[in-house]
Order: sequence, then C-alpha cells, then structure tokens
Amino acid sequence: MRLLIDSFWRAAAYCLHKRVILWSLVPLLFMTLLSTVLGYFFWGPTVQWVQELLDGAGWLQTAWGWLQARGVGFGSAAVAPVLVVLVAMPIIVVLSLLLVALCMAPALVRLVAERRFPLLERKLGGSLLASLAWSLGSTLIALIALVVSVPLWFVPPLVLIIPPLIWGWLTYRVMAFDALAEHASKRERRVLFLRHRYSLMVMGVVCGYLGAAPAIVWASGMLFLAAFWVLIPLAIWIYALVFAFSSLWFAHFCLAALELLRANPQPVDAADVIVPLAPQPESSAQVPPLSSPHK
Repeated sequence: MRLLIDSFWRAAAYCLHKRVILWSLVPLLFMTLLSTVLGYFFWGPTVQWVQELLDGAGWLQTAWGWLQARGVGFGSAAVAPVLVVLVAMPIIVVLSLLLVALCMAPALVRLVAERRFPLLERKLGGSLLASLAWSLGSTLIALIALVVSVPLWFVPPLVLIIPPLIWGWLTYRVMAFDALAEHASKRERRVLFLRHRYSLMVMGVVCGYLGAAPAIVWASGMLFLAAFWVLIPLAIWIYALVFAFSSLWFAHFCLAALELLRANPQPVDAADVIVPLAPQPESSAQVPPLSSPHK
C-alpha cells in the first residue's frame, strides 16, 4: 500500500512537468486529425444509416409518437448522432491508448528512470516488437470485450462498472509491460506481475475510472452535438493527460518494485521455490553397522 500511494503522488507531480504536457499534445494532434478525416468522409453517411435503421423499427416509431404526444421533441434525428458517438468513443479511446503505449509511454518511463532510477540496470526483457505484439493482442481482446458488453451498458449500474473494468484491464496489461520492458528481464517481469498482481489491477481499475472523466465534457447531448468538433479534441486531450498519468504511475510503481526485488530477492511461486523432499520413514531409523563387534 505504501508503494501504491507513493507512486500515485509522484505520478501526479510529474504531470506538471513541461515535457509531459508537451507529450500529451501528440495524441491530441493525431486523434484530432483522425477525427477530422473520418468525420468529413463518414459522419454524414453513418448518421443517416443509423437513422434509417431506427426509422425501420416499428416499436421505436411508437415510442417517438408517444414522446411527441407529451411534448418531448425526441426522435431518430436526435438519437442517431448520439448512438454514432457512443459507438465511436470506445474506438477513439482504445486507439489513443495504443498511441500512448507506442509513443508516450516509453518516453515517460525514460523520464522517470533518468530522474529517479539512474543506477537501475537495464536488462532489456521486452523488445519494441514484443511490446507492439503485447499491446495489439491486449487491445484486440479489449475491443472484443467492449463490443460484446455494449448491450449491458443500457443497464444503469453496469454502464458504470463494465467499461472501466475493461479499460482498467487494458491499462494494466499495456502500461505495466511497457514500464518494465527496458529494465526488467522476462523472469523479473513475470515475478513482478505475480507478486503485485492485485496492486496492478487496482491501479488499472482506478485509471479506468479516471478515463471516464471526459464524460463530463459531453454530459449534455445537444451541447455535445452542437460543438462536436470542439469537444472531441478537448476530450481526447483529457484522455491523453489521463494516459500520461497512468503511464507515470505504472512507471514509478513498477521500477520501484523492480528495485526492491533486486535488493531483496525472494521466491514468489512454486517454480522459484525448491522444496526438499520429506525423509522416508525408514530413513529415520538407525542402520545397524554391517560388521559385528564380535568376531
């Protein structure tokens, strides 16, 4: 717990570093360009397609008529853009995390290592290709989980639980691996993942809930749609700051844990523990001498 809290406040302090602030703008610029291009070519046709799907559902037409009869101007034209945004948001979030993992995370880990752990030996247990494969595999699993869990988001309690849990799992997998890739060996990484698995999962879930902070930006549906091209880049920048904090938190925690592991190496699993075999019952008895004292 002490290591968890210590790394938390150190990560928060590092977020005020000018280099961290500048690095947080890189995903913003990339995702702004991507959102602009995708929105220019696909926003109109996608919203129209979703609206046609909604208009083709008879029970929804009954619901629209019931709402309009009670003075609520609510129809497919207002719901379709919101649905498109809700579907596109997880994709934007996951792409931002992947971009941070590939670009920002190594730079932030080096910053922490240079300033706090300059003497920590680098054993290069994870290459760039291994990090990329690990990130892509974890991202694919998270995307599948997000898509499969979308129907559950309409259940009020679950929408506040499932996405942050998936986000936390992905953050834990990607950030912890990148934090240890340069300094830890493969065995040390496995040991740390096993020894601190609960703390790392808690960190991932906390970061997952922090990743929900930009929801405040688009809390009002009509305001969000009216200022779409302004609020999307703002939300992505907030995500980038959350990613930077998450990467710094995992870097401080993992490198400090690695330093403690090397200072006090202890076996943590059955593979590292050599258990002596129990003596056989007959071995405990005294074996009489082969030669008799009397000749």
